Amino acid sequence: MIFGVGVDIASVQRMKAAMERHPRLRERLFTQAEIETCSQKSDPYASFAARFAAKEAFAKALGTGLATGLRWTDIEVTNLAAGRPALVTRGNAAELLKGLGDGSVHLSLTHDRGIAAAVCLIEVPSMSPTAPNH
Repeated sequence: MIFGVGVDIASVQRMKAAMERHPRLRERLFTQAEIETCSQKSDPYASFAARFAAKEAFAKALGTGLATGLRWTDIEVTNLAAGRPALVTRGNAAELLKGLGDGSVHLSLTHDRGIAAAVCLIEVPSMSPTAPNH
């Protein structure tokens, strides 16, 4: 059963400007693994922007936004062996997802012409009695 869908877009240039203006922002928003992965790309800021959009999309799919104590680094974008993006959750993000009956997270990322976008879908076995109503 689909629990929630989240979509977000991010400007690559805005991400680059923010990270250059605030050097510690990188560590606040991204895990060390994400920083290493993005830094190896030909356009690292496009990858950072896509991951930022994915984290926002996940929070929207949960229906909570970031107001429930989610930390940016509790949500990590990684890639499966074949290259498909996936989310790893820890901390409060993992607890919220577990409260849905260990839902599955599906993620799609894209970036083109200075815009990055992400779509996140959370699928659950059945509606949890503690899950918020959608």
